[in-house]
Amino acid sequence: MAAPMPDMTGEGTTLQKLVAEVLRRINDADRDGASRLVDQWAAVHGYGDAIAEILEPVLRTVGDRWEREAISLAQGFVAGKVAEDILNKALAAAPKGVFGEVKGPVVIGNIEDDYHSLGRGMVGTFLRAAGWAVIDMGNDVSPAEFVDRAVETGARVIGVSAMMFVTARGIRGVRDELDRRGLSGRIMLAVGGAVFKVRPELVAEVGGDGTAGSAMDAPVLFKSLWERSLDAGGEQ
Repeated sequence: MAAPMPDMTGEGTTLQKLVAEVLRRINDADRDGASRLVDQWAAVHGYGDAIAEILEPVLRTVGDRWEREAISLAQGFVAGKVAEDILNKALAAAPKGVFGEVKGPVVIGNIEDDYHSLGRGMVGTFLRAAGWAVIDMGNDVSPAEFVDRAVETGARVIGVSAMMFVTARGIRGVRDELDRRGLSGRIMLAVGGAVFKVRPELVAEVGGDGTAGSAMDAPVLFKSLWERSLDAGGEQ
């Protein structure tokens, strides 16, 4: 039986208490309960406030726990789905144009032999909320497949994720493929995953054009890389 839903909208409820309760629900794999708590706050304060004051702190905590291996795959999955639930509701409730105009296509995926999809899924959710047309290629994607899809769709940014060092080194193949086809500069390479926070020098080692500190920061990174691509000029 699901735990009873407390009233978290009264004056006695602090944001800190609400964030803690949402995290507890996620720890209990209670996706619906966690989402409803955020919905309660949004009904009074709006989804913009709910995202900034509740969802973002929750996801940062989940991300920190994930990197320390202090959260299970199931709990991480629930956190990602809660984020997706709330962002989709925010998009549906927002007046047209609040989240900005629809932006161009971007390609994301996990590099060959990497199957840790949680982080990539969160990145995709935040990119879509920011207006990007996201082409998610899933796990175990080869360098050639990434570049082929970017060329096919006109994407100017490829986002490649890897969790472990042994798989992250394979991202270098995407840079080599872009260089081989003369596309570096016109198609930018964003890289991400837990290993890049532990070893930031790895971004340069694999030929990345940039990385983001969290999934929430990904839209800013992709916008910056897209603009750099435009500045480089030329057609793909």
